[in-house]
Amino acid sequence: MANAFVAGRGAPEILRYGLNGLAATAVHYSVLVAGFGFLKIPSAGLANLIAAACGIAVSFFGNRIFVFRDDAESVLRQAARFGLLYAAIAVFHTGFLAIWTDVYALNYSVGFLFATCFQTVSSYFGNKYLVFFR
Repeated sequence: MANAFVAGRGAPEILRYGLNGLAATAVHYSVLVAGFGFLKIPSAGLANLIAAACGIAVSFFGNRIFVFRDDAESVLRQAARFGLLYAAIAVFHTGFLAIWTDVYALNYSVGFLFATCFQTVSSYFGNKYLVFFR
């Protein structure tokens, strides 16, 4: 029974989503540190772009296999919907933070927190109902 829970079979979907998000974030940050810190990629932005791609890949496959368990559809179709969803969320996140900070001169960390909360919730429901639906 304990092994089934650890493997995700007994864990509720929302818990699996949180664990997948933590894993994707850990990969993103680890690749960033490796790229910028150890491999000496000269740009933090470039290192972060590479790291983000790795984190997003982990997020996609984790959602497909572990969270929503929907491998019946083509991986390419799901990846296309996933990419569009994440692009839309990124545009919202960027726009919200720009308005929050640049227009209203509010604290960017607080704005980032609000935008990230929205991102987390919209990502869960977007993945559940638009990407990995059955």
